[in-house]
Amino acid sequence: MRRGRPGAPPRGTAERTLTSVGTGGVGRTEDDERTERGSTTREAPEGERRDASRLWHITLSVSGAEAPLQEVRRALEQLAHDHPFLLTSRYADDHAEIRYWEEARDLHDAAAVALRLWGEHRSTAKLPPWEIVGLEVIDRETYHQRIAEGYGPPPASPVGVHPY
Repeated sequence: MRRGRPGAPPRGTAERTLTSVGTGGVGRTEDDERTERGSTTREAPEGERRDASRLWHITLSVSGAEAPLQEVRRALEQLAHDHPFLLTSRYADDHAEIRYWEEARDLHDAAAVALRLWGEHRSTAKLPPWEIVGLEVIDRETYHQRIAEGYGPPPASPVGVHPY
């Protein structure tokens, strides 16, 4: 057994602090981390603002060849069951609209996840082979502002899957 100076780690086993790239977090304390977790933004060492995750309201529109309404409904219900974050889905025999909240760092990340949703779950939920024909991604503040001013998306039907 090797012994080093009291309080010093043995040679070659220097304690490392894990930090995110670009944070300059060497020597950070638990108080620093607690403060960060409670805020949505923080100052980076170079003076740049770094955003944490935010909520984005997603409206995904899909369309394609006609499919039996019962199959469309069942597929959308399965998608909602697999991913309970879905707020509401409206459907017809040749198109559907899905609304939900997504947590992401920025609009680009939220849009990327939304654009993968239909394709990634097409086989597991047995979704119709429709294509994405529309995508709207807005931040939480904009969503609530639109609703308050009366020109936002029509209020969602009760949560769930509903025909147009």
